[in-house]
Amino acid sequence: MDILLQQVINGLVLGSMYALVALGYTMVYGIINLINFAHGEVLMVGALTAWSVIIGMQQAFPALPGWTILILAVVVACVVCATLNFTIEKLAYRPLRNSPRLAPLITAIGMSILLQALAMIIWKPNYKPFPSLLPVEPYFIGEAVITTTQILILATTAVTLTVLLWVVNRTSLGRAMRATAENPRVAALMGVKPDTVISATFIIGAVLAAIAGVMWAANYGTVQHTMGFLPGLKAFTAAVFGGIGNLGGAVVGGMLLGLIEAIGSGYIGPLTGGILGSHYTDIFAFVVLIIILTLRPSGLMGERVADRA
Repeated sequence: MDILLQQVINGLVLGSMYALVALGYTMVYGIINLINFAHGEVLMVGALTAWSVIIGMQQAFPALPGWTILILAVVVACVVCATLNFTIEKLAYRPLRNSPRLAPLITAIGMSILLQALAMIIWKPNYKPFPSLLPVEPYFIGEAVITTTQILILATTAVTLTVLLWVVNRTSLGRAMRATAENPRVAALMGVKPDTVISATFIIGAVLAAIAGVMWAANYGTVQHTMGFLPGLKAFTAAVFGGIGNLGGAVVGGMLLGLIEAIGSGYIGPLTGGILGSHYTDIFAFVVLIIILTLRPSGLMGERVADRA
């Protein structure tokens, strides 16, 4: 029972990060029907930018508390990622908006490889330890353990999702996003500027990815130029799992995928007699993807066009 509780905690933390990245995929798909496969690399850029800021701040201002440095690192990472995603949309995706759907998909994959290469040149290919800025004393829930970093990840995710849902459902930008998702041409006739809305969507997605990137680095304690590929792929799986184009589906899909992976990795060894270890945990995400695409291609919650944004 204690193993199960520990794996549930780990799964919720992992699922929180998947959910934030999956929202970026689902928002962009909801508005322009594009799977932005470079989104995982935006997470990587956010994590590496935060690492650079933290190292620089620790050297320049060694007396600053860890909380302050972490908040500054997250803010800088969000600004850098927002600028990067805005530029990608403007230069790489906007010229292809009316082209066959395969062209922007190939461009997204090419952009992913390009960003990895640029990150390798700027930050070098070696693994870098991510500084621990928060208290390391664990908290006990029964026999299970949760750290300050994990509590912060769960709290930040809850706040971020609440703000995002408020923006989409209660603001003029959210109404413009929903209108553009439903019919861009009619929205333009009603005074909405689709280009502005699409750029705003990419910027919001980038901010979510940057926050998830810093969370990922803080939780696992390392950063590297290829770190965004697998989380990006799994977050895409989570978006498909929940119903791509559906905001609630992205959150549910991310949380469920995190729980499936964590619980699966905790029990896969005993269930297979030690043949498969916890390092085979990645298979769960893609088994889930295959099953969902086979049995329910629209995802658990389906795709609701009016809510796509």
